[in-house]
Amino acid sequence: MSGTNSPEAVKKLLENMQSDLRALSLECKKKFPPVKEAAESGIIKVKTIAARNTEILAALKENSSEVVQPFLMGCGTKEPKITQLCLAAIQRLMSHEVVSETAAGNIINMLWQLMENSLEELKLLQTVLVLLTTNTVVHDESLSKAIVLCFRLHFTKDNITNNTAAATVRQVVTVVFERMVAEDERHRDIIEQPVLVQGNSNRRSVSTLKPCAKDAYMLFQDLCQLVNADAPYWLVGMTEMTRTFGLELLESVLNDFPQVFLQHQEFSFLLKERVCPLVIKLFSPNIKFRQGSSSSSSPAPVEKPYFPICMRLLRVVSVLIKQFYSLLVTECEIFLSLLVKFLDADKPQWLRAVAVESIHRLCVQPQLLRSFCQSYDMKQHSTKVFRDIVNALGSFIQSLFLVPPTGNPATTNQAGNNNSGGPVSAPANSGMLGIGGGVTLLPAFEYRGTWIPILTITVQGSAKATYLEMLDKVEPPTIPEGYAMSVAFHCLLDLVRGITSMIEGELGEVETECQTTTEAASSPTQSSEQQELQSTSDQMDKEKVSRAVWEEMVNACWCGLLAALSLLLDASTDEAATENILKAELTMAALCGRLGLVTSRDAFITAICKAYSIQGQSVMMISPSSESHQQVVAVGQPLAIQPQGTVMLTSKNIQCMRTLLNLAHCHGAVLGTSWQLVLATLQHLVWILGLKPSSGGALKPGRAVEGPSTVLTTAVMTDLPVISNILSRLFESSQYLDDVSLHHLINALCSLSLEAMDMAYGNNKEPSLFAVAKLLETGLVNMHRIEILWRPLTGHLLEVCQHPNSRMREWGAEALTSLIKAGLTFNHDPPLSQNQRLQLLLLNPLKEMSSINHPDIRLKQLECVLQILQSQGDSLGPGWPLVLGVMGAIRNDQGESLIRTAFQCLQLVVTDFLPTMPCTCLQIVVDVAGSFGLHNQELNISLTSIGLLWNISDYFFQRGETIEKELNKEEAAQQKQAEEKGVVLNRPFHPAPPFDCLWLCLYAKLGELCVDPRPAVRKSAGQTLFSTIGAHGTLLQHSTWHTVIWKVLFHLLDRVRESSTTADKEKIESGGGNILIHHSRDTAEKQWAETWVLTLAGVARIFNTRRYLLQPLGDFSRAWDVLLDHIQSAALSKNNEVSLAALKSFQEILQIVSPVRDSDKPETPPAVNVPVPVLLGSISGPGLSRPFVRTDSIGDRLGRYNSSEPPVVTDELEDLNLWWAAWNTWYRIGLESTKPPVTFDKLTFIPSQPFLTALIQIFPALYQHIKTGFNMDDLQKLGVILHSAVSVPISSDASPFILPSYTEAILTSLQEAVLTALDVLQKAICVGPENMQIMYPAIFDQLLAFVEFSCKPPQYGQLETKHIANAKYNQAEWVALNYVPFAERSLEVVVDLYQKTACHKAVVNEKVLQNIIKTLRVPLSLKYSCPSESTWKLAVSSLLKVLSIGLPVARQHASSGKFDSMWPELANTFEDFLFTKSIPPDNLSIQEFQRNESIDVEVVQLISTEILPYANFIPKEFVGQIMTMLNKGSIHSQSSSFTEAEIDIRLREEFSKMCFETLLQFSFSNKVTTPQEGYISRMALSVLLKRSQDVLHRYIEDERLSGKCPLPRQQVTEIIFVLKAVSTLIDSLKKTQPENVDGNTWAQVIALYPTLVECITCSSAEVCSALKEALVPFKDFMQPPASKVQNGES
Repeated sequence: MSGTNSPEAVKKLLENMQSDLRALSLECKKKFPPVKEAAESGIIKVKTIAARNTEILAALKENSSEVVQPFLMGCGTKEPKITQLCLAAIQRLMSHEVVSETAAGNIINMLWQLMENSLEELKLLQTVLVLLTTNTVVHDESLSKAIVLCFRLHFTKDNITNNTAAATVRQVVTVVFERMVAEDERHRDIIEQPVLVQGNSNRRSVSTLKPCAKDAYMLFQDLCQLVNADAPYWLVGMTEMTRTFGLELLESVLNDFPQVFLQHQEFSFLLKERVCPLVIKLFSPNIKFRQGSSSSSSPAPVEKPYFPICMRLLRVVSVLIKQFYSLLVTECEIFLSLLVKFLDADKPQWLRAVAVESIHRLCVQPQLLRSFCQSYDMKQHSTKVFRDIVNALGSFIQSLFLVPPTGNPATTNQAGNNNSGGPVSAPANSGMLGIGGGVTLLPAFEYRGTWIPILTITVQGSAKATYLEMLDKVEPPTIPEGYAMSVAFHCLLDLVRGITSMIEGELGEVETECQTTTEAASSPTQSSEQQELQSTSDQMDKEKVSRAVWEEMVNACWCGLLAALSLLLDASTDEAATENILKAELTMAALCGRLGLVTSRDAFITAICKAYSIQGQSVMMISPSSESHQQVVAVGQPLAIQPQGTVMLTSKNIQCMRTLLNLAHCHGAVLGTSWQLVLATLQHLVWILGLKPSSGGALKPGRAVEGPSTVLTTAVMTDLPVISNILSRLFESSQYLDDVSLHHLINALCSLSLEAMDMAYGNNKEPSLFAVAKLLETGLVNMHRIEILWRPLTGHLLEVCQHPNSRMREWGAEALTSLIKAGLTFNHDPPLSQNQRLQLLLLNPLKEMSSINHPDIRLKQLECVLQILQSQGDSLGPGWPLVLGVMGAIRNDQGESLIRTAFQCLQLVVTDFLPTMPCTCLQIVVDVAGSFGLHNQELNISLTSIGLLWNISDYFFQRGETIEKELNKEEAAQQKQAEEKGVVLNRPFHPAPPFDCLWLCLYAKLGELCVDPRPAVRKSAGQTLFSTIGAHGTLLQHSTWHTVIWKVLFHLLDRVRESSTTADKEKIESGGGNILIHHSRDTAEKQWAETWVLTLAGVARIFNTRRYLLQPLGDFSRAWDVLLDHIQSAALSKNNEVSLAALKSFQEILQIVSPVRDSDKPETPPAVNVPVPVLLGSISGPGLSRPFVRTDSIGDRLGRYNSSEPPVVTDELEDLNLWWAAWNTWYRIGLESTKPPVTFDKLTFIPSQPFLTALIQIFPALYQHIKTGFNMDDLQKLGVILHSAVSVPISSDASPFILPSYTEAILTSLQEAVLTALDVLQKAICVGPENMQIMYPAIFDQLLAFVEFSCKPPQYGQLETKHIANAKYNQAEWVALNYVPFAERSLEVVVDLYQKTACHKAVVNEKVLQNIIKTLRVPLSLKYSCPSESTWKLAVSSLLKVLSIGLPVARQHASSGKFDSMWPELANTFEDFLFTKSIPPDNLSIQEFQRNESIDVEVVQLISTEILPYANFIPKEFVGQIMTMLNKGSIHSQSSSFTEAEIDIRLREEFSKMCFETLLQFSFSNKVTTPQEGYISRMALSVLLKRSQDVLHRYIEDERLSGKCPLPRQQVTEIIFVLKAVSTLIDSLKKTQPENVDGNTWAQVIALYPTLVECITCSSAEVCSALKEALVPFKDFMQPPASKVQNGES
């Protein structure tokens, strides 16, 4: 107002007033003098006021009646020009607020008159408006008059006036209420004393109201009256009124000033008592009206609904509901029910349209809807208004599809059918803007042939109505087709949007409040706690209430919404509409989910899934018939057990899909059990689109393998990566779900997967891998809380892994292994190293996979293990047993590749990870490595695994101390646990300490491998076992050796022995592939033989090198016996290789003279037989229970003994027992192996020469240990074995290797060994005590037995042996050896020995000499018949040597008679040799013969030197026999085999001569002591001479008779011999002492002479020359003999 109050403005106002008055007086000068005067006096008045008062305006106002008067009078003139000037002036005054109440009243009266005269109507309205708006001076009657005036002007004939008046009325009504509001504002601070109002205060009782309020009250009350066609109380003078205008005014007041009604009881009363009944009354025609019903059916004609009123009523109702719902609960219930009724199909189209618009207005106000729900739906016995509204919308939409609008000009015209009541056909015209090329579709719904376009009518969230705003229309408008549908559609969308956003907002608030309060509650302030609890419980109640409301709202509306939305979704052909519908369904589903309303949630989700058009397995697709304008984007087979037909996917399906994805992605947490539906649907889509799982479980476009029926359009092809991506993101977002929701998801995936598994049974078609892939993906993103889902997840995947369908299994395994790997590499908190339980949990499924038999799964499992080892090997810790268990679980029958992969893992473990694993797992490593050795699929793996065991043992050795510490610690812990539980600790090899147990397990494993069926494995394992025990055995504790010997080594020997003895003798053709097998290994038996050899040798070596450890064990002698038993059974096995090796082992254990295991032989004190290892305190680590023994030489050890602990000496007696046990074993081996078999055939086993040689070679070493107790019995036993051994023949095919060619006289090694054995023995006897000497004769016997072999080879049982010269090498014959060299060597030994021992008592007593002679007699008597010439020659020379020593001894003992029996034997021997019956061979050369003769001569010489001189010590018979023999030799009958030429030589002349001479020498020896002897020699002479005489006589006779014919050769020889003998005799006689020659002898000699002379006539030259020689000596008889003889002797 400052503008009008400023001095300038006042000044201007005064000027204007004066000029106005002047103008007025000027105008009225002529016609209206009174006015002129009034104007002029007015000028003066104004001037006066201005001059007198400082407050000019106030003064003006006081006097305003007078000031205004001239102008009023001017108006009264009714002269247009004047009237206009006056009104302008009045307006100016009013605008400066200088009009008083009275003046105002006057002005209004004046205006009323002008109005009644219809003058300046517009100016009037303007003036009224200015008057009422500038201030509040006008009120009560004057106000009502002013308002009536405007109303009256509204009903003039002039349109402009009407409209202006209408606007003015509206403004005036507003002003009245604004004044009231202002008045309330002013009085707001003053607290009123409430006036007591009686019960039902009369509606006129406005006494309590303030002035402005009273005006407003009266005005509003009259408006109601007017609309109701009643007379107004206050607006007096109203002449006419329209309902439409009245309703509009009511609406604007209600809409603009709701607080007036809400704050003032009086006004509220008006609302209830006046407005509502009025509305209901006015609605009645609409309610009763039924479109299409004939008027005849009802008696009174029904008033037709009137569009303008109806529409305005609905607007009023909208306002009432919106603003005064709280006041008018019951009334609103009626209104809402009416609204719902207006949607009925039998109401006019326009009515339905405006009703829908009204409902839309409600739908955008979620709070309002909430109130409905609280006030009606939640109350008992009340209409379920909210539910009805939603259902009505649904029915409305449905009705639009089912009942096409009839008789509505709009539709018919649009369709182009004249007023057809039928359905709108011809969608071609309306729906498509072109057919053929490109079809552009209008957005529309289409259902069962009904096509309804979708119009864009409003922005979402605001209800901008079209028909409710048509206030100017009187006729019902035409509703375009699809309008109602579109509005209804938007109602639904807005309804959903509103409710969900409201509830979710409130939910969010509640949740945040809860959080804050719980946080506060958890803070530890004591004082605030009580209040906290209080507030929390209040809050809980509040939340309960809210939640009840939310749930009721959802429960009330979901059915209707779902029905309507599903229908629309089905019908929608527009992408945007579809999108909106789906979004609404999604929002509802999510909301239901959040509120925990499972049924409704599932219903919405099902709807979306159905729209994707899949439910379970029965797939019904929208058929792309002519009416459907859906674009088909993909065709594929349905995911069913028996797919029938194909499935088409339209773009709408894809949209649904996206919605589903969206739902799952954003609202996964509330889906719960609905996951099943969602996932089943997604799975189907994935299936049809042919997405295949790739690494990590993501689905990637891969071509479906299902066949030709799958077709994808390019549109979809480009979408595929997007869909795949969204799918992955969906499962990635599962990491934000809470645990329960996550479990729901996992369960759903599992059951989906189970369905897929069921479908994949029994066929090898491509299965659906969706669920498996997504389980994997879910697991991977939830790794941070993997524990909560690990069991169900892996449990299910393990089932998948066992599925018969290979693709299914493969993915199960892929998923499982990926999860395990990811789990192990994930950065858990706390880390896995500190969370062993989790680590084992993660690894457990890997172990479970071992129970699955499918090789492909196992391969995956092993590949996984390999990758885990490569990435996590260092940190597996307690997981090792599981990982190793997986490798160990591979069975033999599971194929090479599996075993190879598993083995690869194991190799990695052994090479890289032994140091990082807990020591308790080492035993498992040993077991697993051993089990690979036993796999027979791939030899190389077995062999390599044995190598691994060797590496492991090296590792144990290097890290011994640390391993032991850790194991002992672990053992102690376990022991403690076991004691607490009261159970016994159970582990293999228990009493041994844990580290030793580890070794024992290793040895036991190698032991098992040593009896593997494959020779190469056995060999390798055996070598490794013994090398390991050899190299690392020193680490074991002493007591553990007991276990090693009994449980490992002997157990192994037993098994090998058993397998070897039962092995197959069939020939193995080839070793598989192209491997050739050597003939020495071509049967299983031979292959086992090798193993046996290796094992036995190994055990023996251990006994040898570790004797010092084993001997103190306590039961060493028992072990020794077992070992000997094994050696014996091996030695007696029918296999040359084994038996020979057994003997080698035997030799090895016998060489233990001093157990030195290093090359240097220490100087051991003689007392110490078996040193024990020195315990080195220095090496044992702190707190170690075991001293580590260095494997250095014993000498060093002995040197380190402290003086305080003398070395342990083993009991010598026990030692002796051991050796005697060995001797007994040796004897049994010898006895059994050389005993000839009873029957012979091709397969008879005869021990080989090397075996026998080795056997015999053992004896000398053995003997060293037992010599002290070796007695005659033992010697007998030895003899038996030596004899048998030498007797064994050899097979012809071996002979070339063992025998020299027959001509060479060489001993075989066996024979050498036999002689060596005897040699050792005799040497021992030689230096031994007296009592041992009685063994000499036995040794001689043994040797002499061998000597006999020269002529009579020993028999071997009944075996036919060929002589070696006749044997054919390639035949399986047995060849007798050439025993000659052996016999001859034995003979030499005999001679040698005899030379040493001839005088020994035993030798004398046991008639050794006689035995020697007796033995030699055989070859000597055979002479030329001997197998070898050398034999008899050696025999002769030996005889000579023996006799030269033995005869003096014999003479010495002559008196004792010990040699009595020898002499006849000797005589016979001489006899047999010198006069042998064997004929010399024809090819004997003359030189040979002469040499042989010289041997005979030697014998005779021996007789003449060694025997005959001592005749008196010799038995007479013997001497007699000798003489007879010499006699016989002196006249030897000729041999008949000589040729003429050789005859003179062959007569053994030298021999005869020698005999003769000896004979003669001894005949005439002057040493004859007894007449007996002389007699013998004389006898001999006379016999000789007599015989000569006879021969000569016979010769002469024959010579005569034969005439010219020569005599037979032999006769000639004989005569020559006789002649020579005669000459020899005469020579001898001459040499003899004359006194020794008997005279009778001389007479006989001389008596020969005549006979000799008679021979002179013979014709043989040879005879003649011999004769000449015989006759010559006779010359000595021609002189006196005595002196002659003396001379001859000289």
